[in-house]
Amino acid sequence: MKRFAIIALTASALLSPAASAQRADPRPIYHFAPARNWMNDPNGLVYYDGEYHLFFQYNPHGDRWGHMNWGHAVSRDLVHWQELPIAIPETADVMAFSGSAVVDWTNSSGFGRNGKPPMIAIYTGHNPKAKLQSQYLAYSNDKGRTWTVHGEVLSVGSPEFRDPKVFWHAATKRWVMVAVMALENRAVIFTSPDLKQWTFASSFGPAGGRGKNWECPDLFELPVEGGAPGERRWVLGINLGDNGVGGGSGGQYFVGDFDGYRFTPMPGWGSEPRWMDYGADFYAAVSWNDLPRSDPRRIWIGWANDWRYAEAIPTWPSRGLMTVPRTVSLLKTDGTYRIAQAPVREVDTLRGEARSFSASLTDAPTELPIAGGSVDLVADIDAGRAEQVTFAITDGQGYQTLIGVNPSVDEVFVDRTRSGLHFHDGFPNRHVAPVDLKSRKVRLRILADESIVEVFVGDGTRTITDRFFRGGGPLRWSASARGGPASVKLLTWPMAGMGAAMTKGPAAPPPAPRIVDVAPS
Repeated sequence: MKRFAIIALTASALLSPAASAQRADPRPIYHFAPARNWMNDPNGLVYYDGEYHLFFQYNPHGDRWGHMNWGHAVSRDLVHWQELPIAIPETADVMAFSGSAVVDWTNSSGFGRNGKPPMIAIYTGHNPKAKLQSQYLAYSNDKGRTWTVHGEVLSVGSPEFRDPKVFWHAATKRWVMVAVMALENRAVIFTSPDLKQWTFASSFGPAGGRGKNWECPDLFELPVEGGAPGERRWVLGINLGDNGVGGGSGGQYFVGDFDGYRFTPMPGWGSEPRWMDYGADFYAAVSWNDLPRSDPRRIWIGWANDWRYAEAIPTWPSRGLMTVPRTVSLLKTDGTYRIAQAPVREVDTLRGEARSFSASLTDAPTELPIAGGSVDLVADIDAGRAEQVTFAITDGQGYQTLIGVNPSVDEVFVDRTRSGLHFHDGFPNRHVAPVDLKSRKVRLRILADESIVEVFVGDGTRTITDRFFRGGGPLRWSASARGGPASVKLLTWPMAGMGAAMTKGPAAPPPAPRIVDVAPS
């Protein structure tokens, strides 16, 4: 959720809408964005009756942050999204900031109808006049299409208490909320029998990465791959408004235990941050609630942007993009726990005809048989005697975004210092993920979609997510090796888009759904 940062804009960021449209890149075709206007944090991720719901922070009145509503999209497969009208609108006094959604299967809240469970949203109501942030409840009896606002259910009298993630804790048979005291860099945990009456349980932090604020927490349990038989641990995700590894906003995580009331990190966790992603454009990642029992995956999605320059990126008529949904697993190697991420398997259904290619690389760039700006690429790299192996995405004006491997210093990188448009001083940068490259071999999976790259390194314990904005013209790919020969084996697929479902949506601010303000019970 927004953090009232002052964003320095260069001249190119002040283009008129018409000029922005001329300068903007082609729209990504398999990453979700609203048809128009501003979008930031994913909210209310929940699965119900065959549909994945993606709510999101949305301004129906323009392409800058403000007038926060809950936008809404649904999908049956996580890759084809249909944008729906606004779900939870702002009122005269209260903006609908970030939060989460659950299915109240036992109707503990009492809001169910006709024997069917309600969908419950718990979100931060931001009242700028009162300088207050508190948690609100809304419910839906029609699969999230319309919502009734019940009202405020939790306040601690703070202007910086926000971003509740709510889930059912089966062992204690209670609802759990984890939110943040943002400026204190502290997560706070509450419990409830009915989603309406909340009791403080514990707090966590400051720890790990610290900045001007903590935001958008998540808390979930995962089996440990490579751990003791039956071992399970809890992962606490925390996003930072600044001081992330990519230079601005970013996400970190902690691994530990949770008893329904208190999160306890594993020994040694908390002194140094463990980063979710090493790029600049993976923020506010939260996971879906209520996936069917037949699907044991933990799936999350992030906002592909950075608060330093979010309002300046040169896209129009929409400003804001989500990553692809990713599975999150927990690995234990040499006594160390790390999350691993991978694109959900449903992304594979967007692939066109596969092409394979092998090449010996030298200083001279080798053109790659990749057509278009939206591709899925798996590269098996043997760096050989090379100091650096690089993939270059080059536009029609010669600007380049580089994805590379430096085995001598154990790093994989994305370099966008010369990728195209200059619209903010914080954007041109080189982002590095530390990777063990003693073998000088590594596999990269690269999802590219016109103006975004998502790089998954090896087993997925390192990822780099970065936007880039070309100067103009089509994109072409090449590879090279510096300081010695190297080799690469590629498997590439052109990617299909979301089709009409992606662009379908309100062409103008939609009418507000029925909303009833009720005093808290």
